Amino acid sequence: MLTTTTTAPDTAADPVLGDLAPEQVRVRFPPSPTGNLHVGNVRSALFNWVFARHYGGTFVLRIEDTDAGRNLAESYSGLTDALTWLGLTWDEGPQVGGPYGPYIQTERGEIYADVIVKLLAAGFAYRCFCTREELEAREAARPKGAPSGYDRHCRELTAEQVAAFEAEDRSYVIRMRVPDAPITFHDLVRGEITFEPVHVPDYVLVRGTGEPLYTLVNPVDDALMEITHVLRGEDLLPSTPRQIVLYQALAQIGVGSGRVPTFGHLPTVLGSGNRRLSKRDKGSGLKEYREQGYLPEALLNYLALLGWAIADDRDVFTIEEMVSVFDILRVNANPARFDAKKCEAINAAHIRRLSTEQLTEQLLPFLQGAGLVADPPTPKQWDRLVGATPLIQERMTTLSEGVELIRFLFTPNAEIVIDESVALPATAGAVLDAAASALRTVKPFDHESIEAALRTALIDGLGLKPRLAFGPVRVAVTGKKISPPLFESLELLGRKSSLARIEAARAGLPQD
Repeated sequence: MLTTTTTAPDTAADPVLGDLAPEQVRVRFPPSPTGNLHVGNVRSALFNWVFARHYGGTFVLRIEDTDAGRNLAESYSGLTDALTWLGLTWDEGPQVGGPYGPYIQTERGEIYADVIVKLLAAGFAYRCFCTREELEAREAARPKGAPSGYDRHCRELTAEQVAAFEAEDRSYVIRMRVPDAPITFHDLVRGEITFEPVHVPDYVLVRGTGEPLYTLVNPVDDALMEITHVLRGEDLLPSTPRQIVLYQALAQIGVGSGRVPTFGHLPTVLGSGNRRLSKRDKGSGLKEYREQGYLPEALLNYLALLGWAIADDRDVFTIEEMVSVFDILRVNANPARFDAKKCEAINAAHIRRLSTEQLTEQLLPFLQGAGLVADPPTPKQWDRLVGATPLIQERMTTLSEGVELIRFLFTPNAEIVIDESVALPATAGAVLDAAASALRTVKPFDHESIEAALRTALIDGLGLKPRLAFGPVRVAVTGKKISPPLFESLELLGRKSSLARIEAARAGLPQD
């Protein structure tokens, strides 16, 4: 029988490592291939990855796909692609291998079957023949206020009772025998936690179909892969005492190293209405951030702030900086709210940190995706992009915004359409006539000469204020009221395109 399970780290050497050397740290990220990776899961992956890198340990990727009804074939590649894009590379796992494989649970069926045989033989697990109807009837008859959960009806069946059920060919599940004593463990984020036995009923390890459940496969894999620390979301905290019971049992039957992992339950990520951010909430999926043009390092920076801070007066940092100073003991246990505006601001800050060359490379695939630039770009397109990038770096918060800001530079002259919401002033015709006249003769055609010529023609010549003077020109060449700096934009377009657009816009206005 199991005895009381009490696990607390050996803090004599280190409150986090106990008796481990730093390089012995082994953590895992075990996603299920069920669709778009949730940002809450990404936050968990990040904290595990940073924890491993901080100590020089091992980050394991393990695919938990035993729930066949929810798995999506395309999500396997989607998971690894997403983690690669984020830069959260794994030391062991699919595509990499390692000494504890396979790292996909549906390939480990024989391992789980062998463990179940050993648990049953040692008395740590037992067969439960209760039907659904019997369970529901006993639950309905339970006194009001009594703890819910399995009532251990089959826990001490005699050999004769088991034989009778077998003779009926009655199906059964396999349950774990939970000890009749408090289960206490030390959580790196929340301190000491105790679960009373009345709240930890004997739970199912294997369904009646023979399919192993998460409650079995997750701890078995942790034990066999020698995982030393489990950092995961607070929502999984209720399952921890059950897993500790199984870890202890596995140690006694010789499965794994015998070490119970040290737990750290990360704060809940909240969405709107103080509710846990779910997959159904807008802004919860990683895919949309990639599509909008968030930088992976910026997204990781923001997700790190959901429970941790590098300093009281600093929000923007690199992942390398996070790795160097990360301390799991400084993670805040309180729920963290996902703030889309703050995430956007962090992304904008990282965009401004990029060199012109780096930002140009980041923008290129978005322009190609929009059909504005060839793959590979022509020399003319590349030069125009290089010239445009510094003009928008301070004006964009995402890469997709950058595409919209410079779309006009890669749009044929004949396809420039003036936004219907833009109302041109009554002086627009005269402004465009004077601007065209000035631009036909300005030499050289660079932004400084262009600015001087237009100021002379429109402000001095027509007596207009800058807003009324330059606004119609901006709308004519870009189609919009807001754009990158006008004079630099005209230089990038060149004389021919600039004049063609101004003349086309003028033709659409009433003639004086």
